[in-house]
Amino acid sequence: MHITVRDLTKSFDAVRANDCLNLTFAGGAVHGVLGENGAGKSTLMKLLAGFLRPDSGAIILDGQPLRAGDPAAALRAGVGMVHQEPLDIPGFTVLENVICAAPRWALPSRQEARNALIIQAGKLGFSLEPDTSIQALTVGQRQQLEIVRLLLCGARTLILDEPTTGITAAQVRALFSAVRQLVNAGNTVLFVSHKLHEVEAICDTVSVLRAGRVAGTGQMAMPQTRETLLHLMFGEALGRVAPHLHQEADAAVALDQPRPPAQPAWQVEHVTVRRDNLVLRDLDLSLPAGACVGLAGIEGSGQQLLLQLLAGKIRPERGRLHLNGHDLTNAEPREMRIAGVEYLPADRLAEGVVGPLSLSDHFALLQAGGAIADRRAAEHQARKAIADYAIKATPLSPLASLSGGNQQRAQLALIPDGIQALVCEQPTRGLDVASAAAVWQRLKTRRDAGVSVVFASADLDEILDHSDYVLVFFAGRVSDLLPRQALSGERLAELIGGVGFEG
Repeated sequence: MHITVRDLTKSFDAVRANDCLNLTFAGGAVHGVLGENGAGKSTLMKLLAGFLRPDSGAIILDGQPLRAGDPAAALRAGVGMVHQEPLDIPGFTVLENVICAAPRWALPSRQEARNALIIQAGKLGFSLEPDTSIQALTVGQRQQLEIVRLLLCGARTLILDEPTTGITAAQVRALFSAVRQLVNAGNTVLFVSHKLHEVEAICDTVSVLRAGRVAGTGQMAMPQTRETLLHLMFGEALGRVAPHLHQEADAAVALDQPRPPAQPAWQVEHVTVRRDNLVLRDLDLSLPAGACVGLAGIEGSGQQLLLQLLAGKIRPERGRLHLNGHDLTNAEPREMRIAGVEYLPADRLAEGVVGPLSLSDHFALLQAGGAIADRRAAEHQARKAIADYAIKATPLSPLASLSGGNQQRAQLALIPDGIQALVCEQPTRGLDVASAAAVWQRLKTRRDAGVSVVFASADLDEILDHSDYVLVFFAGRVSDLLPRQALSGERLAELIGGVGFEG
C-alpha cells in the first residue's frame, strides 16, 4: 500500500501537534517515524488510522483519498493501528476479542474465526491460545493479538506505536521477525519509536518529526548516523542529553556516585501476597528511605505484586507492612496517600490521570476542604506546573491529548510535597531520552529529599543506571537487596534468568 500525506494539520487548543506535514510511505517496507515526546508522531498515526480528524490536508491510500476521522473506513481501506496500550476487552478470551472486533464479512463464524486465529498466529510465530483470558496475557501477547486481529480484518498497512515498550527481549525478537515477514509479503509497516537502535535494526527508511513538523529533508533511507538522527530529533536541545548518548541511545543519565546506607522506610514482614496464580511467600524486606530501589525480572515474576502491595492496591494474605513505623497492612489506596505514599502506574490514562480532564481540573480535584473548587487557584497551579515541568500543553488541554512524556510530567507535577514513598511502574515507559532524563531528574530530587523510590522497569539499562539498590524477581522468588555498585550487567542478567535461585 502506498500512502501519501499532503499538508496535514491537526491542533489541540493552542498546541499544533501536526503542522502542514508532507510525507510518502511506499509499500513493502518498514518506515520509521522518530521524534521526541510531543513531536507529533502519535497524532499523525491516529490521523492515518482514522482515530482523529485533521483540521486540513489529505491522506491518500493507493491513489484514493481516505475518509477522515473514521477508524472503520481506514481499516476497510487496509490501515490498522496497534496502540501503545492494546485495545482489548479484559473480561473476554483471545478468540472473543477477535470476534467482537472483526466485521462479519471478515470472520463469518466462530469456528472460522478460531481457525483463522490459529493459522495467522502460527505463521507469525506468536503463542496465542484462543480460549485464554486477556487478563492472563502479558503486554507483549496482547500486542501480538492486536496484530493478528488487524491482519484478519484485512489490514495491509500496520502502524506500530512504540511497539517495544514494556515487552521482553524475546517478544521484541518475535515482533521484529513478524514485521520482516509481513513486509516481505508486500505489506507496509510504520514503526513509531524514539529508540534509535531499534530503528536502525528494523527500518528501511526513517522520517523525523520535531515540534509537529518534518525535520530535515523528509524521508531518508537507512542507515543514517545516530548523530544525524539525534540532531534532527532534538535540534538545539541536543546539548541537554548528548553527554549520555555514547552509552545506549535510550539511556537517560549516568549512574550516580555510591550513596551512604539509609534508614529503612518500608518494612515487609513475613508477607504472603497473591494475585491469580502468582504468589510471593513469606517475604521479608527492608527498603531504605532516600534511595531508589529497582525491581528487575522477566514480566510476571512478581515485581508488580510488590508494587501493588506497597501502593495499597492488594492486601497480604498474611504478614505485616509498615512505612516509617506506621502499620499499613490493610490500608486502602486512599489511606496510603494520607500516609504519604504516591503511585505512578504504567498505564497513565487508565490509572494515573483522567484523560478528558485538564491539568487545571486535576489540581481543582486535589484541593483540600470545601465542596467548591477554587478554579483560579487551580489554573495558577497548572500554569506553574507547566513551566516547572516543561509540559507541552495549556492549563485547559485534556491530558488525553498530550504525548506520553507530557502525561508523565503532568503526573509528576500532581504529586504533592512532603511524601514518604513513591511507587513507580515503568516510570519512563514510551518516553524519549530527553523526557526520560527529565522524569529521572524529578524522581531523584524526591529521593534526595528522603523519599523511598521503588520502581520496576523492563529496561535493564534503566535498572542499572538509576538504582541505588536492586531486587531481582524470578518465578515468585525474590533476591536479597543488592547494592547497585556490587552488581554487574552480566550478573543481573543471570539472576533474571534464575541463576542463583536454585534450590
